[in-house]
Amino acid sequence: MTKADLVEEVSRVSELTKKDAELIVETVFLSVIRALHAGDKVELRGFGSFRLRKREPRKGRNPKTGDRVDVPSKQVPYFKPGKELKDLINASTADDLDETVAPAHDPAPVG
Repeated sequence: MTKADLVEEVSRVSELTKKDAELIVETVFLSVIRALHAGDKVELRGFGSFRLRKREPRKGRNPKTGDRVDVPSKQVPYFKPGKELKDLINASTADDLDETVAPAHDPAPVG
């Protein structure tokens, strides 16, 4: 699933315009990025959590020249799935999944 697919699904389920759905998806992504950048953990109960892990400095090799290079330490984002997400992924059938995961509310009819 791509970001465009996600926007399409949010638009379809919520009956929002694609532009509004895209704004929501972008806002969620940017919020996660900002929290991680600030050193915070992002926890979505039942879904999972985003954290940063520190990668220690190491010796690497330039693939073109074969020269050894120092690779500095850095922070990398990491996603840890929650128990509910793991259970849903292992649901017996797609129908079981659809019955378990329903929107929090039915959108009001338009018109």
